[in-house]
Amino acid sequence: MIVIDNTIKDKLECGTYIALGSFDGLHLGHMSLINTAINKAKENNVKSMIYTFKNHPLTIVNKSIAPKLIMDNERKIQLLERQGVDIACMVEFNKDLMKVLPEDFVKDLCYRFNARGIVVGFNYKFGYKNSGNVELLKELSLKYNFELIVMKAFKNEDDIISSSRIRNLISSGNIEEANSMLLEPYMLKGKVIQGKKNGKKMGFPTANLDIDFNYVIPERGVYYTNVQVKNKIYRGITSVGYNPTLNGDKLTIETYILDFNEDIYGEDIKVYFIEKTREEINFPSIEALIEQLRKDESLAKSKNLYINI
Repeated sequence: MIVIDNTIKDKLECGTYIALGSFDGLHLGHMSLINTAINKAKENNVKSMIYTFKNHPLTIVNKSIAPKLIMDNERKIQLLERQGVDIACMVEFNKDLMKVLPEDFVKDLCYRFNARGIVVGFNYKFGYKNSGNVELLKELSLKYNFELIVMKAFKNEDDIISSSRIRNLISSGNIEEANSMLLEPYMLKGKVIQGKKNGKKMGFPTANLDIDFNYVIPERGVYYTNVQVKNKIYRGITSVGYNPTLNGDKLTIETYILDFNEDIYGEDIKVYFIEKTREEINFPSIEALIEQLRKDESLAKSKNLYINI
């Protein structure tokens, strides 16, 4: 897959079918658009292309209401390539782009990327102050001679699959339902940082994740996770919360990695949230906490590994 951005001004020689959207979590609704672009491109012997933004437009328009992230751009590119996309155009949304008129935006797509077709969702908005919509695209498709494909809402159990719905599910602990709509289980990554080492004292040493609060943080509780350390996947028990039994004073995300005994301070790991197994509990004693951790470990050992790398 070729990855380009808006600094590339050369015209593509090949024709393209372009899927337009934010694609901020690569959920099943997004994939309905993307797969349509892939299939139409193959039918017409041209290239499939995704045009999306590196940053959410609201980070420029109104940062205070910008949504939390579901997936970083590195992982998004990896998954798009795995799905068979030919070209990914990852554009930095800025104040100049914010001012582009809807028709100028479409005209640029047709000229620079030789668009033979454009695929959008039923509620797609674009251009200055979101003044462009599907009705305008229909008019422009005739003017600039490209095929327009408008996808219907993609539903799961009668509810539309959307990034906002998935964010709400993750933040409320409904991780399994959220995962059912994503290409892969929800993942947070970061460096392993020094903690209070309480877990190690109890026989359950944990890797404390450096939290990036730009991403959706799962609801407080304990989760069965798959953990990627370097190029290997392990079962994990991940706690999101304040460690009330140990008088914790700040939110932590820490993982006990099963069958693992290495010093990984300062290294990057990926934590894939598979399912929530219990709520955060303020135990009456350290002994009661240790007893529960043994139960958590036994449960995690009975679970399958879900991630392949």
